[in-house]
Amino acid sequence: MIDRLAKPLAALTAAAGLAVAAPAVAADAGEGPAFSFNLGASTDYVFRGVSQTDEDPQVFGGVDFGDDRFYLGAWVSNVDFGDSTDAEFDLYAGFTPQVGAISMDLGVYYYGYIDAPSGSDSDYFEFKVAGSIPLGPATLGGAVWYSPNSYGGVDNATYFEVNGSYSIGEKLSLSAALGRQLFDGPGDYTTWNAGIGYALTDNIGVDLRYHDTNRHRFGKLYDSRVTLGLSVGF
Repeated sequence: MIDRLAKPLAALTAAAGLAVAAPAVAADAGEGPAFSFNLGASTDYVFRGVSQTDEDPQVFGGVDFGDDRFYLGAWVSNVDFGDSTDAEFDLYAGFTPQVGAISMDLGVYYYGYIDAPSGSDSDYFEFKVAGSIPLGPATLGGAVWYSPNSYGGVDNATYFEVNGSYSIGEKLSLSAALGRQLFDGPGDYTTWNAGIGYALTDNIGVDLRYHDTNRHRFGKLYDSRVTLGLSVGF
Protein backbone atom coordinates (compact mmCIF):
# COMPACT_ATOMS: atom_id res chain seq x y z
CA MET A 1 0.00 0.00 0.00
CA ILE A 2 1.35 3.41 -1.00
CA ASP A 3 2.69 5.76 1.66
CA ARG A 4 -0.06 8.37 2.06
CA LEU A 5 2.55 11.14 2.09
CA ALA A 6 3.62 10.25 -1.44
CA LYS A 7 0.48 11.64 -3.02
CA PRO A 8 0.08 11.26 -6.79
CA LEU A 9 -0.05 14.13 -9.28
CA ALA A 10 -0.71 14.43 -12.98
CA ALA A 11 2.47 16.23 -13.72
CA LEU A 12 4.30 14.15 -16.30
CA THR A 13 7.88 14.72 -17.34
CA ALA A 14 8.31 17.25 -20.12
CA ALA A 15 9.62 15.41 -23.16
CA ALA A 16 9.23 15.50 -26.92
CA GLY A 17 5.62 14.81 -27.77
CA LEU A 18 4.60 13.89 -24.22
CA ALA A 19 2.08 15.46 -21.86
CA VAL A 20 3.75 18.05 -19.63
CA ALA A 21 3.08 19.62 -16.25
CA ALA A 22 2.04 22.93 -17.80
CA PRO A 23 -0.63 21.81 -20.30
CA ALA A 24 0.38 22.35 -23.92
CA VAL A 25 -2.56 23.85 -25.76
CA ALA A 26 -2.69 23.52 -29.53
CA ALA A 27 -2.98 27.21 -30.38
CA ASP A 28 -0.29 29.45 -31.81
CA ALA A 29 0.16 32.97 -30.47
CA GLY A 30 -2.49 35.28 -31.92
CA GLU A 31 -4.85 32.48 -33.04
CA GLY A 32 -7.04 32.64 -29.94
CA PRO A 33 -8.06 29.91 -27.49
CA ALA A 34 -8.40 26.35 -28.75
CA PHE A 35 -8.96 22.81 -27.49
CA SER A 36 -6.31 20.09 -27.43
CA PHE A 37 -6.42 16.46 -26.34
CA ASN A 38 -3.91 13.89 -25.15
CA LEU A 39 -3.92 10.12 -24.70
CA GLY A 40 -1.11 7.88 -23.57
CA ALA A 41 0.26 4.91 -21.72
CA SER A 42 3.35 4.13 -19.67
CA THR A 43 4.95 1.12 -18.04
CA ASP A 44 4.44 2.86 -14.65
CA TYR A 45 2.81 6.05 -13.34
CA VAL A 46 5.65 7.73 -11.44
CA PHE A 47 4.97 10.93 -9.49
CA ARG A 48 7.92 12.65 -7.86
CA GLY A 49 9.89 9.43 -7.93
CA VAL A 50 7.14 7.23 -6.46
CA SER A 51 5.03 4.65 -8.32
CA GLN A 52 1.30 5.43 -8.23
CA THR A 53 0.20 2.19 -9.91
CA ASP A 54 2.04 -0.33 -7.67
CA GLU A 55 4.66 -0.65 -10.44
CA ASP A 56 1.99 -1.65 -12.99
CA PRO A 57 1.20 0.09 -16.32
CA GLN A 58 -0.64 3.40 -16.62
CA VAL A 59 -3.22 4.63 -19.14
CA PHE A 60 -4.19 8.32 -19.16
CA GLY A 61 -6.03 10.98 -21.12
CA GLY A 62 -6.85 14.66 -20.91
CA VAL A 63 -8.35 17.73 -22.52
CA ASP A 64 -7.12 21.34 -22.40
CA PHE A 65 -8.50 24.71 -23.50
CA GLY A 66 -6.49 27.91 -23.76
CA ASP A 67 -3.81 29.83 -25.62
CA ASP A 68 -0.42 31.37 -24.83
CA ARG A 69 -1.96 33.40 -21.95
CA PHE A 70 -4.06 30.91 -19.95
CA TYR A 71 -5.17 27.28 -19.74
CA LEU A 72 -8.00 25.16 -18.36
CA GLY A 73 -8.00 21.41 -18.34
CA ALA A 74 -8.89 17.99 -17.01
CA TRP A 75 -6.88 14.76 -16.87
CA VAL A 76 -7.51 11.20 -15.67
CA SER A 77 -5.35 8.14 -14.99
CA ASN A 78 -5.62 4.76 -13.36
CA VAL A 79 -3.94 4.34 -9.95
CA ASP A 80 -3.35 1.49 -7.52
CA PHE A 81 -2.89 2.38 -3.83
CA GLY A 82 -3.69 -1.08 -2.53
CA ASP A 83 -7.23 -0.04 -1.55
CA SER A 84 -10.53 0.63 -3.33
CA THR A 85 -9.29 3.72 -5.21
CA ASP A 86 -9.67 3.12 -8.95
CA ALA A 87 -8.57 6.34 -10.66
CA GLU A 88 -7.26 9.87 -10.24
CA PHE A 89 -8.84 12.87 -11.95
CA ASP A 90 -7.32 16.34 -12.03
CA LEU A 91 -8.91 19.72 -12.78
CA TYR A 92 -6.65 22.71 -13.28
CA ALA A 93 -6.38 26.29 -14.49
CA GLY A 94 -3.59 28.80 -14.79
CA PHE A 95 -2.05 31.88 -16.36
CA THR A 96 1.18 31.90 -18.37
CA PRO A 97 2.56 35.46 -18.37
CA GLN A 98 5.89 36.40 -19.94
CA VAL A 99 8.28 38.36 -17.70
CA GLY A 100 11.16 39.42 -19.89
CA ALA A 101 12.77 36.22 -21.15
CA ILE A 102 11.09 34.13 -18.42
CA SER A 103 7.94 32.16 -19.23
CA MET A 104 5.85 31.92 -16.06
CA ASP A 105 3.15 29.42 -15.09
CA LEU A 106 0.81 30.35 -12.21
CA GLY A 107 -1.71 27.59 -11.64
CA VAL A 108 -4.13 25.89 -9.26
CA TYR A 109 -4.86 22.15 -9.39
CA TYR A 110 -7.57 20.00 -7.82
CA TYR A 111 -6.91 16.27 -7.41
CA GLY A 112 -9.79 13.87 -6.94
CA TYR A 113 -9.95 10.09 -6.49
CA ILE A 114 -12.68 7.76 -7.67
CA ASP A 115 -13.91 5.19 -5.11
CA ALA A 116 -11.38 6.32 -2.47
CA PRO A 117 -12.03 4.76 0.96
CA SER A 118 -14.42 6.67 3.22
CA GLY A 119 -12.57 9.05 5.52
CA SER A 120 -9.30 8.87 3.56
CA ASP A 121 -9.31 12.67 3.00
CA SER A 122 -7.84 12.09 -0.45
CA ASP A 123 -9.02 15.06 -2.52
CA TYR A 124 -7.10 18.31 -2.25
CA PHE A 125 -5.86 21.50 -3.96
CA GLU A 126 -2.30 22.45 -4.88
CA PHE A 127 -0.91 25.80 -6.06
CA LYS A 128 1.94 26.16 -8.55
CA VAL A 129 4.46 28.89 -9.38
CA ALA A 130 6.92 27.95 -12.13
CA GLY A 131 9.22 29.65 -14.59
CA SER A 132 11.55 28.70 -17.42
CA ILE A 133 14.07 30.49 -19.60
CA PRO A 134 15.44 29.45 -23.03
CA LEU A 135 19.20 29.22 -23.48
CA GLY A 136 19.75 28.38 -27.13
CA PRO A 137 18.73 24.73 -27.65
CA ALA A 138 18.37 24.31 -23.87
CA THR A 139 15.69 25.37 -21.39
CA LEU A 140 16.21 25.80 -17.64
CA GLY A 141 13.34 26.00 -15.19
CA GLY A 142 12.14 25.79 -11.63
CA ALA A 143 8.86 25.33 -9.79
CA VAL A 144 7.27 25.40 -6.36
CA TRP A 145 4.08 23.47 -5.55
CA TYR A 146 2.25 24.10 -2.29
CA SER A 147 -0.78 22.52 -0.63
CA PRO A 148 -2.18 23.77 2.70
CA ASN A 149 -4.01 20.44 3.17
CA SER A 150 -2.46 17.69 1.08
CA TYR A 151 -3.37 14.06 0.39
CA GLY A 152 -4.53 12.21 3.48
CA GLY A 153 -4.96 15.46 5.43
CA VAL A 154 -1.23 16.24 5.57
CA ASP A 155 -0.80 19.97 6.25
CA ASN A 156 1.61 22.30 4.45
CA ALA A 157 3.16 20.06 1.80
CA THR A 158 5.68 21.82 -0.48
CA TYR A 159 7.59 20.51 -3.46
CA PHE A 160 10.60 22.34 -4.96
CA GLU A 161 12.06 21.41 -8.34
CA VAL A 162 14.76 22.52 -10.77
CA ASN A 163 14.69 21.08 -14.27
CA GLY A 164 16.22 21.39 -17.68
CA SER A 165 15.95 20.10 -21.22
CA TYR A 166 18.16 20.11 -24.31
CA SER A 167 16.91 19.69 -27.88
CA ILE A 168 18.97 17.70 -30.36
CA GLY A 169 17.50 18.51 -33.74
CA GLU A 170 13.75 18.63 -34.22
CA LYS A 171 12.84 15.21 -32.84
CA LEU A 172 15.19 14.30 -30.00
CA SER A 173 15.39 15.89 -26.52
CA LEU A 174 17.17 15.20 -23.25
CA SER A 175 15.63 16.31 -19.95
CA ALA A 176 16.22 15.96 -16.22
CA ALA A 177 14.81 17.22 -12.91
CA LEU A 178 15.81 17.34 -9.26
CA GLY A 179 13.14 17.83 -6.61
CA ARG A 180 12.62 17.95 -2.85
CA GLN A 181 9.30 17.00 -1.24
CA LEU A 182 8.68 18.50 2.21
CA PHE A 183 5.82 17.80 4.63
CA ASP A 184 4.64 19.28 7.92
CA GLY A 185 5.75 16.10 9.66
CA PRO A 186 7.83 13.04 8.70
CA GLY A 187 8.38 11.69 5.21
CA ASP A 188 10.54 14.33 3.46
CA TYR A 189 12.58 12.99 0.55
CA THR A 190 14.59 13.97 -2.54
CA THR A 191 13.85 12.69 -6.03
CA TRP A 192 15.43 12.99 -9.46
CA ASN A 193 14.88 11.76 -13.00
CA ALA A 194 16.60 11.89 -16.38
CA GLY A 195 15.52 10.66 -19.75
CA ILE A 196 15.31 10.99 -23.49
CA GLY A 197 12.27 11.83 -25.59
CA TYR A 198 11.71 11.25 -29.29
CA ALA A 199 8.95 12.69 -31.50
CA LEU A 200 7.84 9.91 -33.84
CA THR A 201 5.52 12.36 -35.62
CA ASP A 202 4.16 15.85 -34.94
CA ASN A 203 1.55 14.22 -32.66
CA ILE A 204 3.16 11.07 -31.26
CA GLY A 205 6.11 10.91 -28.86
CA VAL A 206 7.93 8.35 -26.72
CA ASP A 207 9.92 8.88 -23.52
CA LEU A 208 12.46 6.60 -21.82
CA ARG A 209 13.24 7.75 -18.27
CA TYR A 210 15.12 6.78 -15.12
CA HIS A 211 13.54 7.75 -11.74
CA ASP A 212 14.96 7.49 -8.24
CA THR A 213 14.65 8.79 -4.66
CA ASN A 214 16.87 8.84 -1.58
CA ARG A 215 14.30 6.93 0.50
CA HIS A 216 14.37 3.31 -0.67
CA ARG A 217 13.78 2.34 2.95
CA PHE A 218 10.23 3.74 2.60
CA GLY A 219 9.39 0.72 0.43
CA LYS A 220 9.58 -0.61 -3.11
CA LEU A 221 7.48 2.23 -4.54
CA TYR A 222 10.39 4.61 -3.77
CA ASP A 223 13.00 2.41 -5.47
CA SER A 224 14.83 3.32 -8.66
CA ARG A 225 12.95 2.43 -11.86
CA VAL A 226 12.96 2.93 -15.62
CA THR A 227 9.76 3.81 -17.48
CA LEU A 228 8.80 3.83 -21.14
CA GLY A 229 5.89 6.02 -22.17
CA LEU A 230 3.92 6.82 -25.35
CA SER A 231 1.74 9.89 -25.78
CA VAL A 232 -0.52 11.16 -28.55
CA GLY A 233 -1.56 14.83 -28.72
CA PHE A 234 -4.07 16.41 -31.08
